[in-house]
Formats: sequence, C-alpha cells, structure tokens
Amino acid sequence: MDKVKPKKHLGQHFLTDLRIAQRIAEAVTGHWDVKKVLEIGPGMGVLTDFLLEKDWDLYLVDIDTESIAYLHQKYPKLGEKIIEGDYLKKDFAPIMNGDYAVAGNFPYNISSQIFFKVLEERAHVTEVVCMLQKEVAERIASPKGNKDYGILSVLLQAFYDIEYLFTVPPGVFNPPPKVNSGVIRLQRNSVQNLACDEKLFFKVVKQGFATRRKTLRNCMKVFNVSPELNADPVMDKRAEQLDVQEFVSLTQKIQESWNQ
Repeated sequence: MDKVKPKKHLGQHFLTDLRIAQRIAEAVTGHWDVKKVLEIGPGMGVLTDFLLEKDWDLYLVDIDTESIAYLHQKYPKLGEKIIEGDYLKKDFAPIMNGDYAVAGNFPYNISSQIFFKVLEERAHVTEVVCMLQKEVAERIASPKGNKDYGILSVLLQAFYDIEYLFTVPPGVFNPPPKVNSGVIRLQRNSVQNLACDEKLFFKVVKQGFATRRKTLRNCMKVFNVSPELNADPVMDKRAEQLDVQEFVSLTQKIQESWNQ
C-alpha cells in the first residue's frame, strides 16, 4: 500500500511537513514521568515516525480502516498497539493500563469532543500535545477576559496547565484546510478534586457561556439562586471575566444558596 487517501467525511488533513511533525513530537515531555503515549488519528504515520524515535511506549488509534491497514504494514512490530476504533467511544483505561499522554493531529470536526473525553479520562491523561484548528487552540489556551475564553478554556484549565506553542499554515497539509492550525500542550496540574460539586461546576460554566453577553445574574436564573446571592457583586460580571477559581467560588455560593 503506497499511501492512504484523505477522507473528507473523517475530517482528514494529513501533515506533510516533517519539521512540524518533529516539533510536535519533541513537545511531548513525558509529564509526571509517564512513558506511554496514545496517538489519535495517525493517518500515514508522519508524526508516528518521530514519536517512535523518542522510544515512547506508543499506541495508535484510528477510525479509518485504510489507515489501520497501512499502519500495520508500516509498523509490524507495534502489533496490537495499533487499534482500530473511535477514541470518543472506546474505553482506553484497560488498554493503556495506567497513566498515558495523548498526541495527534486532531480532526477539526471532533477536536472539542476529544477534549471532553480527555476531561472524563483526566485521572489517567497526564499530557496532551496536539494540533487542531487555530481558533479552537487559542480558545483553550486563552486567559479570562479574552474574547476567545470559553467553556473549554475553563474546564480544561481547571485540571491542566496549557501552552499555545506555535501556528501551522494550511499549505503543509494534504489536502490543505481553509484555516490555520495551532499546536498546544496541556499538562496535568495537581488538582485532584475541585472544592465544589464538580458536576454542578460543569453546569455552571456551560450555563455562564450559553449567553456570554449577558451578566451572570441573567445566566444563573435557571439555578433558582437565593436573593442574597442574586445581589452578590459577582452576578454583575459576565462569564468571560471569571477564572477557574472564581467559577469554583460561584459554584460553592450556588450550593450554599440552596441551603439557606
């Protein structure tokens, strides 16, 4: 098999620039001394080649049957570590058997879903180094007060330290996407549990950004908060003005208001 044809319905844009692939591979640090790496959507293995040079305990997962056949032919020694399946639907905890890092050139159409899956697996995913649409990458790494700051920014920054590493132009892909890409690195922080009900925290963050132009007083009506909390100065702010700890504090206040 000479090559794999990129498939539009899978959002495939294969990286062709070896220097960029090398930079992405070198950005994987083995955070918390983790040696296992799961590459999502390896395609024809351009990034895989450089990850293998680093001697990681490497696993590959791809939903594309053609890519899987190509990868088995190219990397026969990986054997069962080449996994055909959907990362979003597969339980990788028993497969990886411990902590692991995630790397990859994420399909634009499912990149946000991949990060929500990472959040679910945060007890085991210690690091993520990936390339995705530049706007999404900037949003994830954005600090509070920025127009790009949103739901994924808060939820991921609650559990990961995030760096925007570099921008990648469309011309280094086959086929070229219509937008620039960005490479980011997420490294697990020391937070094991938030100081509030985490399910409620997720709901509060999502509700806050559902109508981001409105104040929190308007956004939080669905939670039936007490008159005292409704008068709190924090309710005069908009969601993009709150950092992670301020969202944790708001979640605590909502919980307390129900007990008054």
